[in-house]
Amino acid sequence: MWTTIFIILALIIGIVIGFAGGVFYLRKQMEKMQTDPQMLQKMAKQMGYNLNGKQMQKAQQMMKNKKFK
Repeated sequence: MWTTIFIILALIIGIVIGFAGGVFYLRKQMEKMQTDPQMLQKMAKQMGYNLNGKQMQKAQQMMKNKKFK
């Protein structure tokens, strides 16, 4: 009985820690993209978009205005 309770608690704690770690990692990546245009361009290409210079500047400006903290 205690083993089952321990396994369930460990699973729940692992999910919570994994989610928090994922959110932290994603926020750090978004902050890096604000200052690295090549990274932003790469992400856009992966999504199927080809950004020109003006679109790239607008995307960077939008990311700078949006706070990821």
